[in-house]
Amino acid sequence: MLPAHRQGSYRVRFDWGPVGAAAVVADCDVAVVVDVLSFTTTLTVALDAGTVVHPYRWDPASAAAHAAALGAAVAVGRSRVRTGEVSLSPVSVRAAAGGGRLVLPSPNGSALCSGLAETGVTVVGACLRNASAVARWVRRREGARVAVIAAGERWPDGSLRPAAEDLWGAGAVLHALGPLGPVEASPESRSAAEAFVAASGDLAGRLRECAGGRELIDKGFAGDVAIAAEFDATAVVPVLRGDAFEDGSES
Repeated sequence: MLPAHRQGSYRVRFDWGPVGAAAVVADCDVAVVVDVLSFTTTLTVALDAGTVVHPYRWDPASAAAHAAALGAAVAVGRSRVRTGEVSLSPVSVRAAAGGGRLVLPSPNGSALCSGLAETGVTVVGACLRNASAVARWVRRREGARVAVIAAGERWPDGSLRPAAEDLWGAGAVLHALGPLGPVEASPESRSAAEAFVAASGDLAGRLRECAGGRELIDKGFAGDVAIAAEFDATAVVPVLRGDAFEDGSES
């Protein structure tokens, strides 16, 4: 890892996926993970309903066993959900009864959060629905070093596919932290904030039209895209404490 890739001279940083996170999280106080379609959006919907969320790697069999040990429900893949079950879809979580505990596996955002927690950094989940609330929470920690991480998606070969929706979600948090000057914020973080501003006039339309949005709509999950577009609809701030996300908005 080259020193330049760590953005180490900046208090506010931005990068992509687990490799980017590993590059920029060193000496940071907070890591903000963004996975708009859909882990962090689903996470905010669950916390809105008073549900405690346990992130988990994308391993459905062991996730079910982990949930059973916790006495929790487990979210299954969208395509596998049956009547009465909850999936990674925010629509399904919104329709379920609130409260209790939910194990929420995902191949990108959830796995990224779990990995970052092992570094000792405070992990926060953000999306378009709570971008300003997360920025307020960060600003209350005056002087904190912050890495905002866009989770991205995966190509069929497993490599990272940068996703426009995660760029906009990360940029929304970074823009709300502003104004970001060139001394404290890396060029990468300022560029992400600028990308959000460029898209902000029609977030719902952009989400429907981007590759990730079209993929979900084509599979019959247009409602998930609509929920993801609910800009600043909630004040919850998912903070990972131990192995579970809880609302830290008042902390």
